[in-house]
Amino acid sequence: MSKRSNPRAEQLRMALAQEAARIMSEQGIDDYGLAKRKAAERLGATDIAVLPKNTEIEAALAAHHRLFEGDKHSTALSALRRTALQAMKLLDSFQPRLVGPVLSGTASAHSEVNLHLFADSPERVTLHLMDKNIPHHLAERRLRYEPNRLVSYPVVQFVAGDREIDAVVFPIDGIRQSPASPVDGKPMRRADAAELESLLESESSDYY
Repeated sequence: MSKRSNPRAEQLRMALAQEAARIMSEQGIDDYGLAKRKAAERLGATDIAVLPKNTEIEAALAAHHRLFEGDKHSTALSALRRTALQAMKLLDSFQPRLVGPVLSGTASAHSEVNLHLFADSPERVTLHLMDKNIPHHLAERRLRYEPNRLVSYPVVQFVAGDREIDAVVFPIDGIRQSPASPVDGKPMRRADAAELESLLESESSDYY
């Protein structure tokens, strides 16, 4: 016997996804879990069974941008992508790849630019930035590959233009396997500079 859907639960799930999307857009939050918790608190939802999936929040976020921001969001996204391209050209020797909301198109005006770099060591990246007189600092991030496998990587953070660049440094062979996306659990989509340039060109042609 099939399980009946609960219309009220589905309505609350949709409302939570929309509220989480609004929070992400307006507060510049890229963490789906945090946005989900804030939305649940805001709407007084205590049953974890009605919490939306990250993919549902991503869809609601895209809809939010279309409905409430329109051309303003398109302009902000293009600016973010151009900043990403500038940073990727600066880091060209480390085979940079753009990942995350700036690539998927769900970034808000407050989002940082997420890159993946590939080097023998993170020191090579930091030395390169020092040679360019670019202030930066190191952090660490744990990324998931399988449900039970988390791997820690160094992260180099700096500013390009007025935007924070967050670059995870992988070993050279890390280019062969992308970690899992926090949205759907599938391997993260990565785009090189040529792909990003093509994306920007197609965006420009849409205006004419």
